[in-house]
Amino acid sequence: AALRELIDWQFFFHAWELKGKFPAILEQPAARDLYDDACAQLDELVHGGRLVARGVYGFWPARADGDELVLGNAIRFPMLRQQAAWGDSRANRSLVDFVAPADDHLGAFAVAIHGADTLAAELEAEHDDYSSIMVKALADRLAEAFAEWVHLEARRAWYEPDAAPTNEELAAERYRGIRPAFGYPACPDHSEKGRLFELLGASETGMELTESFAMKPAASVSGLLFAHPRSRYFAVGRIGRDQVEDYAVRKGIDVEKAERWLRPNLGYEPEEDKPV
Repeated sequence: AALRELIDWQFFFHAWELKGKFPAILEQPAARDLYDDACAQLDELVHGGRLVARGVYGFWPARADGDELVLGNAIRFPMLRQQAAWGDSRANRSLVDFVAPADDHLGAFAVAIHGADTLAAELEAEHDDYSSIMVKALADRLAEAFAEWVHLEARRAWYEPDAAPTNEELAAERYRGIRPAFGYPACPDHSEKGRLFELLGASETGMELTESFAMKPAASVSGLLFAHPRSRYFAVGRIGRDQVEDYAVRKGIDVEKAERWLRPNLGYEPEEDKPV
């Protein structure tokens, strides 16, 4: 029930390529029919135990060490920094800027909706593509709602005990703190999910990582929790070979491997791509 109340229906309708803001979009007959069907299926899936939410989150002493986030005494997350030439006074951001050099804390989480992948496959085998897509769309929304719930509970336990945001405020991210995910613009290296899962013991919840560091179940969300009042989302953007070389050293891998993980962000042509 708690997760259902936090579902962002706007993105549900986007998945079905229906345009409009929720709840105004419900004035459209097609959207209203889809919404009613989704609510009915959600009741059946949850009450029947076909979809199960499991996850983990925690807080650790943390500090910024150069361009690395250090949690406890053992876990180090190498971060990247923007290298844009803005032409004005804007700083080149890194997530490490939102953690103090000493005596700070950082949170982390991994959540998932289990059961949807199996059920969707069963429905596809029965040639019920509509219901299969519906199950996957609802599971995705529940996973995001689960991440929102964890973030809210973390803020209440950590620095905002009286936090009671409206759904509109949550959807607009009008609250203190961010929860960036590995593989997204502020920390684009998907492979760091391996370190995150190790920190959290996420595998004990039934979550897995593929060889390419995609999460299983498909309806999964993970990331870091920052409390800094000025923390914000941003894109690292294009980076130079100098930073990639430094990142590879900090990560303990060769430059070619770092380039593969950071390919969309490379501001230069890797040697392996150059014509012979």
